[in-house]
Amino acid sequence: MKKLSYERIYQSAKYLSPLGEVHYRALFGGYTLAVDDTVFAMVSEGELYLRACEESASYCVKHASSFLSLVKRGRPVLLNYYRVDEGLWQDQEKLLQLSSFALEAARRERCERYKRERLKDLPNLTFQLEILLFEAGITTEEALRTLGAEQCWLKIRALNKHLSYKVLFALEGAITGLHVAALPEIRRRELVEWYKRLPAESSAHSGN
Repeated sequence: MKKLSYERIYQSAKYLSPLGEVHYRALFGGYTLAVDDTVFAMVSEGELYLRACEESASYCVKHASSFLSLVKRGRPVLLNYYRVDEGLWQDQEKLLQLSSFALEAARRERCERYKRERLKDLPNLTFQLEILLFEAGITTEEALRTLGAEQCWLKIRALNKHLSYKVLFALEGAITGLHVAALPEIRRRELVEWYKRLPAESSAHSGN
């Protein structure tokens, strides 16, 4: 499988060379592909996945694209990267166009991330949530991402016993850069199931 992934990396670098020199590095059992240090694609188990963005949304819907899932800290994590199928490999012009969309979207997000100074500037995070996160010792986007939605929720739940489980969705969206309404349904179910497994005293007052 590792050999297949390397073959796909080299093929991707060749096909996408008009975008610039493509570099790769290992991550969570897969490989990231980047141009000028901006990650826009991943290779996993011999398959290429492009970063999904607004410009590629209609393509993903029309072709019922499958999204990348990697194991992180012992559990599967659904990523915002869609698989390049055989049909797209055959259409090099379309593949290059979609890859260009992915790269430009990643560059925009990177610039926006550098501009952000406050947590409330992340998707879904209100001023009140920012205060709670600060009081819980979570003061940066990096800390938010490192802990993950569940652990962040537990930390601020200790400060606010009436915290709704829906705040989990807000935190997950802030981490992944998605509005709550755009969270993948599979991830929403995972968060709800995680919440339901909490001890009764942890969730009894959390609302609906």
